Amino acid sequence: MKSFEQWSYEEVEDSFGIKRVQQHPLLLSWLDLPDPLSEVEQQRLIELRNDLNLYFDQWNEWELEMFFITHLIRLAQYYQPEYRPFFERKLKAKIKDIEVGGVVDFLLAKGKQKPKQPYFCLHEYKWSRRSNNDPIGQLLIAMVCVQAKNNNPQQPIYGVIVEGKLWYFMTLLGQEYSMAEPYNASRDDIFTILKALKKVKVLIQPYL
Repeated sequence: MKSFEQWSYEEVEDSFGIKRVQQHPLLLSWLDLPDPLSEVEQQRLIELRNDLNLYFDQWNEWELEMFFITHLIRLAQYYQPEYRPFFERKLKAKIKDIEVGGVVDFLLAKGKQKPKQPYFCLHEYKWSRRSNNDPIGQLLIAMVCVQAKNNNPQQPIYGVIVEGKLWYFMTLLGQEYSMAEPYNASRDDIFTILKALKKVKVLIQPYL
């Protein structure tokens, strides 16, 4: 089995016929975010942004997750009767006779004790990329794995790469994927990031 960490995005494209599309309508729909945030949410985001700017160069990967990322996810209110958030969960699938698998940092999925039907993936990475580390490829193969497990290529899959302060939003639908320019959580982009995280709940509603 080839683990998620071993994939580049080019290998995913070549192996599974996946094509990258700029400005895909699914991605544009996700990032169309007119709904305002509450004053309480805005104040909490300002606090988190201040913490990020103060401690970013002191935090390690785990501290960034515990002190920042998990708080943003909590604000998105992902615990719902139909689905819940999962951290550090294993996924595997056989796609075109190729076995793939690995651990996903965060999943939003149906299920109580284990994810049954995932909708959204998040992968977190350290501050600098290593030569053998392709964050896009790792998230993309995880999303392809989710698509295969759900057995419905017309169900959209949503994903995010968090690389330090930068958040990259990605979609997969059928054989096409798209990725937005990064949002910087140390700036006012943090408000957009939370809006996009919250909108996932609206977008997955037809597939529950």
